[in-house]
Amino acid sequence: MSAIFELDKTKLRQSFGSASLSYDRVAVLQRQVGLSMLQQAVPAKLSGIVVDMGCGTGFLTKALLNAEDIERIVALDIALPMLHAARQKLGDAGRLHYVCGDAESPPLHTNSVDTVVSNLALQWCRDLTAVFCGLHRILKADGELFFSTFGPQTLCELKQAWAEVDDYHHVNEFYHETEIRRCLADAGFKEIVVHSEIYRPAYGSVLDLMKELKSMGAHNVSSGRNKRLTTKQEMTSMIEAYPLNDANIEATFEVFIVSARVENND
Repeated sequence: MSAIFELDKTKLRQSFGSASLSYDRVAVLQRQVGLSMLQQAVPAKLSGIVVDMGCGTGFLTKALLNAEDIERIVALDIALPMLHAARQKLGDAGRLHYVCGDAESPPLHTNSVDTVVSNLALQWCRDLTAVFCGLHRILKADGELFFSTFGPQTLCELKQAWAEVDDYHHVNEFYHETEIRRCLADAGFKEIVVHSEIYRPAYGSVLDLMKELKSMGAHNVSSGRNKRLTTKQEMTSMIEAYPLNDANIEATFEVFIVSARVENND
């Protein structure tokens, strides 16, 4: 795997933990994508045991609580402060359980889950095949996986601007659709469906965009990042190189909404 995908897991956990208090205020895109996934891919009636993988502060978890046929909802996140924020928001409903764990090795029993749902979380995993193998393990036969994740066009304007300054990876890289499909198939998933969407929110300035990314915990955690402080001149050069659209600052977010199923061999 390329170094750009070798994410610093400790840095990632700290990043999202630090963002737990500011996340809800700025996570407009996450809510839009989550609603789109629920409308387009996730069945209206879910039942049994459902896992919200990478639940964050609980936006998707709250939506799942409206499904009366769900027996148990497991809200799982790698950052304990995110789980605390979700619990403060959602409380301790009888069928809601909070688990601090890593999507790359989910601490759940084999063949114990009916559905896994994940909104903009799996892109922070180093090894997608390992992730999907872990999810395949915990899902029952005929179990389903629904998730959204960022695609490689995400933040292309910011990448282009930083490329004018130096050769470091200032922006996280994301998997292509072909790689996602291959990793799912290698893990044993069937009936793989991928839908692509492009979001282009506008910002008052490049600094506003970067502040929002930091507030969401989504700033650069790749191992190829520049580990020293960026100088004022480097930041100014990047801002000057950032492409404008009729004097507006826009940022591209490519989103894949994916569904897949565990084969029932009966």
